[in-house]
Amino acid sequence: MTPFEGDGVWLRCALHAHTTNSDGEMAPDMLVRHYEWAGFDVLAITDHWVRTVERSTRKLLVIPSTELNAQAGGPEQDAHVLALGVRADPVIPENEFAPLQEVVDWILANGGVPYIAHTYWSGLRADQWEDCRGLVGIEVYNAGCELEISRGDASLHWDEALERGKAFFALATDDSHHPGFDSGFAWTWVRAAEKSQEAVLEALRTGAFYGSTGPEIFGVDIEDDAIVVRCSPAENVTLVSSRARGARANAGRLGYPKDSQILSRDSAGLITSCRLERPWNTPYGRVVVADSNGRRAWTNSLWTA
Repeated sequence: MTPFEGDGVWLRCALHAHTTNSDGEMAPDMLVRHYEWAGFDVLAITDHWVRTVERSTRKLLVIPSTELNAQAGGPEQDAHVLALGVRADPVIPENEFAPLQEVVDWILANGGVPYIAHTYWSGLRADQWEDCRGLVGIEVYNAGCELEISRGDASLHWDEALERGKAFFALATDDSHHPGFDSGFAWTWVRAAEKSQEAVLEALRTGAFYGSTGPEIFGVDIEDDAIVVRCSPAENVTLVSSRARGARANAGRLGYPKDSQILSRDSAGLITSCRLERPWNTPYGRVVVADSNGRRAWTNSLWTA
């Protein structure tokens, strides 16, 4: 079942943000107000090696979390791991950081949900983390890394792992350190049973969400030989389903219809629904929706081999 089926509430979630408890510019209580005013429903505060606990407000659910370092293949290969909803306070090691598997095991043992952060910015390869047991997923898009040095898009790493049968989910996040400058650019739409920490974490464990920097995805219907996507006005909608295989609908007058059919458009001619042919015998399939400003939304894989 995809998050577009069944019951539940959609919650706009900021799942990577820092305060003055580590290297952020805003105090925890003010960061909460900042994301509340920006129209978010959920905030995970992920200070480095600090589990920041801040009260929720009437509108914004705050989930205490942290960001930890780990070795991904050796002391010189540093990985950052989000420990979302972890219940214990981390202790920074005096010497070298622990191997990635040990860090993920600690997160799981303490009730957290582990996602590896900004793999492109960290200079990691997929084979350095894709065999880690218990790792739930990665960040497909990190706005802070993109704004700083254009290394925020890790979709290549995600596809490499998916193609090898690793069923990882993928978040879109701000990684905000300077609210107002690097906040509100990327978020994760979670489909949760209710607005509670337990329900949000369960959705993150099971992939009941999609990431976005703007576009909304209203529905994805999976058929035997195609998928039908309904979305906010889009310049193009793509089915990514392994190297050199997939489908794409383009709204432009000269757009190349790769195994697709546009079903409806808005008054400006942008796509609001389309049918994408599903290639036979592909290991995975995920959808990317892009609007006329280049902003994107990413579903998790709709199937795995």
